[in-house]
Amino acid sequence: MDISEVTRNTKLLLDGTPYAAENIEFVKPGKGRGIYHLRLRNLFTGNVQDITYHSGDKVEEAGITILEMQYLYEEGGNYIFMDNTTFEQTPMTKEQLGDKHYFLKEGTPVTILMLEEKPFDITLPKVVELKVVRTGASLKGATVTAQLKNAVLETGATVGVPAFIKEGDIIKVDTRTGNYLERSGAKG
Repeated sequence: MDISEVTRNTKLLLDGTPYAAENIEFVKPGKGRGIYHLRLRNLFTGNVQDITYHSGDKVEEAGITILEMQYLYEEGGNYIFMDNTTFEQTPMTKEQLGDKHYFLKEGTPVTILMLEEKPFDITLPKVVELKVVRTGASLKGATVTAQLKNAVLETGATVGVPAFIKEGDIIKVDTRTGNYLERSGAKG
């Protein structure tokens, strides 16, 4: 595709790596070809890079698709997701997911980015509800600030929670930060 066709959020492939165009500035000097300054975000690492192109330059558009899926289960180090429309299953490894696997429980809706039919990233819901399976003892003491204790959740994540949270409670966790938000309810 021609550089002039690139718009914000266009996905480009540079040296086999997918990037999203975040900002595009066009400058027309008095003489010569126009200049395009692109700010690109690496979709694998999140790093930002500035690249300059000239009018008439060609770039490769990345074949990225976005699919709404649902997490099913973990098997042998692979996390299995199902497409909500075709019911096809797609595996991703723990390495691909990074710490995001700590917020996956059966039935969690996710958005998966695919490059050339291969998954490379997922977007979780901003908040998930998870059951507390183990908590540490509260720290006793006269302090002005609220003290947090560690709680292990059903997915294996460890989160700092207030002293009143106990085993069996369902809590809301922010998947972007991994922080406790509030108690949702208690089971059983």
